[in-house]
Amino acid sequence: MQSIPVKIVNTSGNPLPAYATEGSAGMDIRANLEIPVTLQPLERFLVPTGLFVEIPTGYEAQIRPRSGLAIKQGITCLNTPGTIDSDYRGEIKVILVNLGNAAQTIQNGDRIAQMIFAKTEKADLFLVQQLNESVRGEGGFGHTGIQ
Repeated sequence: MQSIPVKIVNTSGNPLPAYATEGSAGMDIRANLEIPVTLQPLERFLVPTGLFVEIPTGYEAQIRPRSGLAIKQGITCLNTPGTIDSDYRGEIKVILVNLGNAAQTIQNGDRIAQMIFAKTEKADLFLVQQLNESVRGEGGFGHTGIQ
C-alpha cells in the first residue's frame, strides 16, 4: 500500500493518530478534552482533537465512526464521512452523537473516530438537455427490493 506525506501538528498531548493493524484503512483519532463530556441520549457535541493537518492537493481526509464505539456505546459521528479539504488548516473536530438509551461519557484521550486519506478528482460539469438512458433509469431508494 502506497502512503502519502501529511504534515501534522499535535497540540493535544495524546499520541499521534495511528493504524491499529497492518490492514487498517483508518487511523484512530482521540478526544482532546479538558474535562470529560457526558452525552445524554440523542445529544451531540463537537469534540476537539488538538490535531491540525496539511493534506496534499488532490487528497482529502475523511472522518468516520469507530464501529466498536457505535455498537458498544451507541456513539457515532454525524456528517459522516466528514470531509477535511486539502486547503483547511484549522483544528480537526468530530461531531459525536449518542444514539443509545443511556448517557455516555467521553474522556480525554478516548479514541472517538477514524481518519482515512483518499484521493479526490475534480469534475467538469456541462449543461445538457437530456441524459442518456440506462437500464436502471430513475429507480432509487429501495427500487430493487429487500431480498
